[in-house]
Amino acid sequence: MKRISTIIMALVMVMTMAQCKKDNPTTPDNQNNVVTITLDVKNNNGSKVDVNTTTGTVDFETGDKVYVGSGGKYVGFLTHNGTNFVGNITNPTENQPLQFYFLGNVTPTETLSAGTTEECSVIISDQTEHLPVISCAASFENYVSSLTSYTGHLLNKCALVKFNVTTPSNSPICITGMNNKVTVDFSQNTITPSQDGEGIIKLPAGSGENVEKWAILLPQEALEEGEEGSVYSEDGNYIGIHPSIPTIIENGYFAEGIVVLIVMHSYVDLGLPSGLLWATCNVGSDSQEDYGDYFAWGETQPKNTYNWDTYQYCNGGDHTFTKYCYDSSYGYNGYTDELTFLLPEDDAASVIWGSNWRIPTEAEWEELYNNTTVIWTSLNGVNGRLFTASNGNTLFLPAAGAIGGSWHQHEGIGMYWSSSLSVMDYYGPDYAKEFIFSMDYYRLGANARILGETIRAVRSVE
Repeated sequence: MKRISTIIMALVMVMTMAQCKKDNPTTPDNQNNVVTITLDVKNNNGSKVDVNTTTGTVDFETGDKVYVGSGGKYVGFLTHNGTNFVGNITNPTENQPLQFYFLGNVTPTETLSAGTTEECSVIISDQTEHLPVISCAASFENYVSSLTSYTGHLLNKCALVKFNVTTPSNSPICITGMNNKVTVDFSQNTITPSQDGEGIIKLPAGSGENVEKWAILLPQEALEEGEEGSVYSEDGNYIGIHPSIPTIIENGYFAEGIVVLIVMHSYVDLGLPSGLLWATCNVGSDSQEDYGDYFAWGETQPKNTYNWDTYQYCNGGDHTFTKYCYDSSYGYNGYTDELTFLLPEDDAASVIWGSNWRIPTEAEWEELYNNTTVIWTSLNGVNGRLFTASNGNTLFLPAAGAIGGSWHQHEGIGMYWSSSLSVMDYYGPDYAKEFIFSMDYYRLGANARILGETIRAVRSVE
């Protein structure tokens, strides 16, 4: 067998539709002129349809098909016999090159009829089993009836891309907004990429930190970072944001690649009256029992020290607030703004995980524990509270404590921010509402905004 010598672009990225059956297209015999030809693909010595990510080459295996065009029409297909491609073509046009199209072993969406079909398409969404490389070539020789053996050098019309995906999910990963359809125009001898439906490319299963998942992408302009949900696991348990993707060109090769990370987050439906969905881990973590990061209320990044001197929305004290202050006696130079709920730009869940995620309100914490059975337990050696819903689904919150100053404190207690400022109670705007629990109790409380507490995000039903 022989290898196709190709140049493919490898993009290393930190950031799937059932696979099409390999049905044979129909090639009706034309009694006037049905000829058997052989295609010898130059520099081809491979053993299977796959991509060698080191050398940038594509290999063939017995049974692979190459579709043939001539005179502006589809004229038949050739099948790899272990050495060359061999098959019948019908009514080829004399004294013109034959056009060969390898469509990644994906069956065309149309039924092909030799001598009449001018166009066909394939959709390369499902890449969980193999990488559907798209390539084409014109024969080096013009077709003449006396010649039965032809040669060609197939060139890739796609790019080889490596995504680095961070997710605990072992389900195939779907990326939307991609060109995933190729249309072959036999009359123009062209291959045109486009987007079918949501433009889904389905990557292979596999979970872990920075798992490499290879894919074939078709040429398209650079894409900006996608919206929340533009990346998701096929089982529906994880969603994420696809990264900005540079311009994809055909037949290119980047030895060093480009590193882009796809981070995904899971949620659980507890059947709550509001339909609210709760994340299964804290912001800054990727497992249920991991503590994650700590945030002062209204800040969107963790830090080393949590006190009034480092707090973003004051000038060094608890009566010098510059945002989220409804009492002038607490505001800097009498400042007030009447804001009592976090704005999206100050919500760590929204900023870090995407706009569909946010910190729960005080009322939403109440809805959680009033509509579930809550017990003190441990998960993988970590103490915390387990919430069990009537639908059988569960949510675990580790007792992660908090950070005051520069040291971790209140271990054995869970302290989770709400998005609600403390209003109309014993505390002033220097306090914000929290959900607090130990092995003995769980309830709503309030704490100084400067304290570093954990965050468990929520999202609404799609």
